[in-house]
Amino acid sequence: MATSSAGTTRRDRSPVLVAAAVVAAVPGLVLHVAGISLSPPVDALLFGLAIIGAAFLLSWAAEAAQVDISAGLAIALLALVAVLPEYAVDFVFTIQGGEAYAQYGPTCLPPGSAEQSPCGLALANMTGANRILVGVGWALVVLLAAIRLRRGGADAGQDGGAGTSHQPGHPTKVTLLRTDSVPLVFLLIATLYSLTLPLRVSITLVDTVVLVGIFVLYSIRVSKAPAEDPDLIGPSAWVGRMDAPKRRTGYIGLFVVAAVIILLCAEPFAESLVETGTELGISQFFLVQWLAPLASEAPELLVAGLYAWRLKTTDALATLVSSKVNQWSLLVGTLPVVFALSAGSFNGLPIDAMQREELLITAAQSLFAVALLVTLSITVVGALSLLGLFLAQFVLAATLPPPLQELELLVLSAVYLIAAIVLFVRHRRALVSLVRDGLRTPYADLTEAK
Repeated sequence: MATSSAGTTRRDRSPVLVAAAVVAAVPGLVLHVAGISLSPPVDALLFGLAIIGAAFLLSWAAEAAQVDISAGLAIALLALVAVLPEYAVDFVFTIQGGEAYAQYGPTCLPPGSAEQSPCGLALANMTGANRILVGVGWALVVLLAAIRLRRGGADAGQDGGAGTSHQPGHPTKVTLLRTDSVPLVFLLIATLYSLTLPLRVSITLVDTVVLVGIFVLYSIRVSKAPAEDPDLIGPSAWVGRMDAPKRRTGYIGLFVVAAVIILLCAEPFAESLVETGTELGISQFFLVQWLAPLASEAPELLVAGLYAWRLKTTDALATLVSSKVNQWSLLVGTLPVVFALSAGSFNGLPIDAMQREELLITAAQSLFAVALLVTLSITVVGALSLLGLFLAQFVLAATLPPPLQELELLVLSAVYLIAAIVLFVRHRRALVSLVRDGLRTPYADLTEAK
C-alpha cells in the first residue's frame, strides 16, 4: 500500500486535479479533431496546455506505479515517463527535419532560403530541454528548500527533510544518498561521450548505439535496487492508496489518456510554434528551444518543486538527475533513428555551426552539474551558480554587440568546463568513490549506507 505524508483529515482534491488536467487538454483536442485553426499563437497556447495537462497525468501515473516496482527502477521509470512529452515534440521536429533533408539535402532548406533549418530545430528543442532541466530544475530544488528552511525555521527541518541540512551561518545543503551515485555516474559517462558531438558534422546511428547502450546499462543497474514504499503526494497518492486491481487500472488509464493527448497534440503544437514565430517576427529557434521545452518540462519541474517545498529534496533532486540521464542518453540517442526513418538516409542528423555551439554548452553545463554533485551534495552557492550561468546566456545575448555575440556560447562553455575540471580535481577522492559506487558497489551496500 502506498504511503503519503499528506493529511487525510482534509477533503482529498485529487480527483478534481485529475479532472482539471484532462479539461486543460480538451480545447487542444477539439482544435485537432475538428481541424480548426484560430491563429498560430492561440493554437500554440491551447496545444501547449493540452501537453502540460497530459504531462501531469503521466507524472501522477508514473509515481503511482512505484507502488508495484523497485525503488531504483521506479525512479528511472518516472524519469522516462515524465519526459515523454518532450520526446513527442522533439520527434515531430526531427521527422520534419528528415523530410526536409530528403527533399533538399544536408542544408534541409531550399537554395537561398533564410528560414531556420528544420534539422536545426530538432537539436534546438533537445538542447533547450536539457539546459532548462539542469539550469532551472536542479537549482529550483535547492533554492526552494533554502527558502522553506528560512521561513519555517527549525520546525521546517522536521517535515521530512532528510537530505536537507542547515546550520546558522552555513548555506543550505541538499545531500543525496549513496544509491544516487548510480544515475550520476551514468550521466557522467553520457556527458563525456556527448562532448565529442560538437566535433561532428552529424549525429549518427553509431551515436545511437553508444547512447542507448548507456541508458540500457543504467536501467539494468537501477533495476537491482531493493523495493521501498514510495512517499506519494496528491493524485499519485490517491491512486496509490487504492487496492491493487483499481490502482493498476487507475495508473494504466492515466497513461493511456495522456498518451492519446500527446499523440494528437504534439505535431500541431510544434507546427503552431513555428508559424507563430513567422507571424509575429519572433525567432522560430527561440520558441522551439525555450518555449516548447518549458511546456513539456513544466509538470516535472512543478512536482520537483513541491517535493523540495516539503523538504523531500533528496527525492526531488534524484528524480531530476534520472531525467537528465534519460534526456542526455536515450533522447539524444533515438533522434538519429527517427531522422533516418523520415529521411530515408543513414547519413545522420546534420549539425550546423550554430548547433555545434549549442551542443557544446549543453554538454559543458552537464559536466559542471555532475561536478557540483560529485560529493553527493550541493549548496545554495552551487545552485545559484547553475541558475546564474543559465541566465547569463540571455543577459549576454541582449547586451553584447553583434560581433561578440557569436563568442558568447563558447565563452560560457569554457567557464562551465574549467569550473568542472577544478571541482573534479578538488574532489578527486570523492570522484573515485562516486564511480566505484555507481558502477560496482552492490545495491545492498549502498542502501545500508543511507
